[in-house]
Amino acid sequence: MSKAPASGGGRVSQFIRHHYRHFNAAALVEAADAYSSHLDGGGKMLVTLAGAMSTAELGISLAEMIRQGKIQAISCTGANLEEDIFNLVAHDHYERVPHYRDLTPEDEQALLDRHMNRVTDTCIPEMEAMRRIEKAVLDEWVAADKRGDRYFPHEFMYRILKNGSLEGSYQIDPQNSWMIAAAEKNLPLFVPGWEDSTLGNMYSGHCISGDVTNVHTVRTGIEYMMLLADWYTLNSGDGTIGFFQIGGGIAGDFPICVVPMLHQDLQRPDIPVWGYFCQISDSTTSYGSYSGAVPNEKITWGKLAVDTPKFVIESDASIVAPLMFALILGE
Repeated sequence: MSKAPASGGGRVSQFIRHHYRHFNAAALVEAADAYSSHLDGGGKMLVTLAGAMSTAELGISLAEMIRQGKIQAISCTGANLEEDIFNLVAHDHYERVPHYRDLTPEDEQALLDRHMNRVTDTCIPEMEAMRRIEKAVLDEWVAADKRGDRYFPHEFMYRILKNGSLEGSYQIDPQNSWMIAAAEKNLPLFVPGWEDSTLGNMYSGHCISGDVTNVHTVRTGIEYMMLLADWYTLNSGDGTIGFFQIGGGIAGDFPICVVPMLHQDLQRPDIPVWGYFCQISDSTTSYGSYSGAVPNEKITWGKLAVDTPKFVIESDASIVAPLMFALILGE
């Protein structure tokens, strides 16, 4: 039996260290401490966001992690990229549906008729959120198209956050927007599969209608992997890079592959593998499911080493991630 954890940090951290001693709770503490040790040792951290973490308002804790230099890059779905900004400008129009498990098909149709798009217990208002951001970013898409310029999806989001066009519409404290925190630091973002998002669909429509004449005005996919390869190579020279994965899917699958690509396809064997790995997931453990595979399987793909610190916390990321961030921040 190990001795009780030492106390330290603020009240939240002390509570966690006192109560979280076994099972997934213990894994949370161990993973958070290893995260801090990785950074203290000169490493960097890439965080991946899957699911609907922005609509779950993870920005409240994630933004502070960015501001305090605990995150050096983020890979996220197009949904998480845009939904943080949807919430920023339309929060007062969102509706919670606490009884979402009991909704009938007719209840769902009624929400659709009101243009309320449901994400579990939260409805995103189409007109106040999605269409407002569409107008702001369409101006940037069209202007870049006319100039012959090309930008990544996250760069267009940074532009609308920095040009002031949305400031009068903020409905939450901007300190709670992780995208604002990222834009202020010009944090490297990688958004694989951006086409599978609301704004990606809208962009397709504007290309079809001719508002944007060059579909490549928004850079995507392969160019993101090339950007990631350059970033990883540059930032792994003086310390390893850690991989903190929230959920599964393309947000995590895409960036973790950069290491074997560098080793096997570009013949750069001296580049280190990921120096830390942690995944928060409620996916059932399964070798037939990438998101549910245990970390050791990634050794066979050249992504992790035998001695890479590896953690899996089998729980809901909307509960676990803020607690881990609080512990890492010493709150």
